[in-house]
Amino acid sequence: MRLLFSDVGDYEPCGMFSKGHLALICITITCIFIALKQTWNKSKEEVYAIIKNITIIMCILEVLRIIYSIMQNSIYAVNTYMPLYYCSILLYAGLLSSFGKGILKRVGDVSLATGAIIGGIVFIIFPSTSLPIYPAFHILSIHSFLFHGIMVYLGILINKTKYIDLKKEDAKYFAGLIGIMGILAFIINNLFDGNLMFISENFPGTPIEILYKLTGGGMMFSLIMIIAQMTIPFYISYYANLGTVLFFTFLKKCSI
Repeated sequence: MRLLFSDVGDYEPCGMFSKGHLALICITITCIFIALKQTWNKSKEEVYAIIKNITIIMCILEVLRIIYSIMQNSIYAVNTYMPLYYCSILLYAGLLSSFGKGILKRVGDVSLATGAIIGGIVFIIFPSTSLPIYPAFHILSIHSFLFHGIMVYLGILINKTKYIDLKKEDAKYFAGLIGIMGILAFIINNLFDGNLMFISENFPGTPIEILYKLTGGGMMFSLIMIIAQMTIPFYISYYANLGTVLFFTFLKKCSI
């Protein structure tokens, strides 16, 4: 129990690509598989209910995480608690998908169907904001893998059940949401010397460091990082989904 709620520095951090990291990956993948197996053939109405219920639960957990992180650090340490990283898209897209109407709901649905998958997978493989700081089975590490595992689960579920008919033109909806988050993050970063969405400072030991050195940092770095997050995840997900559909369509025709 002490390990679960330990302060920073009380125990050695898990670190990335360690045994603890591997254990969390295996647990997360297993949970995603079990959840998908139980909901694989749900109707659109049932998928909507799943999205709504999960969104409400994750928002409650996020509030608790923010309170705990502030107690662990400081209200001025915005990097540790402010929900303005790329993967925070789960919260905002989930709320729009669950409670929005018209275009706003479309923004949420599209963002969950595309960006959520990429963000979740990248974090699970490269958990740069939790395991380098906390032990594997610290409450914040567990929360982060639960959070990002749910991102992957919802993204796959939405695509598998054809909850929405994803179109290439939907890129503008995804870009709009991420763009707003990027602008807010940029403002807060400048006010509190933060690095929300990783758009304002170097992140040594990650691929971001390469871009930072190439651009020399500054406004150009921030702009490229925001644009990259507004576009790349959507198109990777869109074409991966399209390729999967075409592949299985081809197999079906060959079996006739």
